[in-house]
Amino acid sequence: MRVLSLGDSYTIGEGVAPEDRWPSQLARALRQRGIEVADPEIVAVTGWTTDELDAGIDAADPAGPYDLVTLLIGVNNQYRGYPLGAYRSEYRALLDRSVGFAGGDPSRVVAVSFPDWSVTPFAGRPPSEDAPAPHRQRVAAEVDVFNTAARQVAESAGVAWVDLAALSRTQGELVVDDGLHPDGTAYAAWVERIAPVAEGATGGGA
Repeated sequence: MRVLSLGDSYTIGEGVAPEDRWPSQLARALRQRGIEVADPEIVAVTGWTTDELDAGIDAADPAGPYDLVTLLIGVNNQYRGYPLGAYRSEYRALLDRSVGFAGGDPSRVVAVSFPDWSVTPFAGRPPSEDAPAPHRQRVAAEVDVFNTAARQVAESAGVAWVDLAALSRTQGELVVDDGLHPDGTAYAAWVERIAPVAEGATGGGA
């Protein structure tokens, strides 16, 4: 089975080894469940927003159909203060593309929330010109608003949704050296939540 994972720094696994990226760990978890999947094709770059992912997909030109497509995008829209309305419409467009890559079958697409990075050491660093420290409570509230919008769009499109926000709030110290991005252990916990949904999306290996 072919897997396509679309996203940003969380999907490309900023700061971790390739085998520790969550799409790579997901593929191994599915194999352990008896589902024969190839290594995932990943279209993701650290820092990408929804519009940048859309352009990145154009450049990568992945050739479907895929048996499973995952989408995790939005944290950089939130971080840069981009409008929620634009995020909602661009996210819907990315979901539509994801369904297209899945042969037009929304049941083969899994949408994943982005984590609440307000609990990380990065969010608590003193302000500077290079990395101003946002207020943790404001960030947490914005994360919830953006993820809620994404969930609503996913549900309206008939796409499975995996919420990782609550889990991520228990993982504040499970980060790589930048103090922001999750480490391999954190991603392994993500996969425990994603794998059962992904298994259902692939038809359990059928």
